Amino acid sequence: MATDASRETGGARRAPAFLWAGLLAGTLDLGAACIQGFLNGRPPQRVLQSIATGWLGKQSYTGGTATAALGLVTHYFIACVAAAVYWAASRSWPQLVRSAWRWGAGYGLVVYATMYEIVLPLSAIHHRISRTPQALITGLLIHVFCVGLPIALTLRAQTPRRDLTPN
Repeated sequence: MATDASRETGGARRAPAFLWAGLLAGTLDLGAACIQGFLNGRPPQRVLQSIATGWLGKQSYTGGTATAALGLVTHYFIACVAAAVYWAASRSWPQLVRSAWRWGAGYGLVVYATMYEIVLPLSAIHHRISRTPQALITGLLIHVFCVGLPIALTLRAQTPRRDLTPN
């Protein structure tokens, strides 16, 4: 007997909601980074290599396509982990899905703080990245609108309606 999920996808198993949320957030965030890079004269390969500096340090910029690919995989992995964390938390706190706009915006700020205050200092970069007030505001807005909200709203869209009603 086919399940509802397998009927919707022609017999194939549906990917977990947090993967879709991570892919969307990763794409929007990377798009914003590439636009910022373009405005500052950096091509997309350089943007992706800068992500890979978390693993390789400054050597990333000499690795060509290989280090750009490492940056791309790393970026989407981080976005999917961020989405999985939100999804896991929403299993215990359904208000994260019910009030996706409020909690998603807040989660974008949490992801920003986690990346810039914990992940980057522990990476091969080994320091906090100094941010101008304009860069700080831009980064916060990107993380709210391109990371936190897409994750929360995608998970809400893929949550059965019966799970959205208060108990």
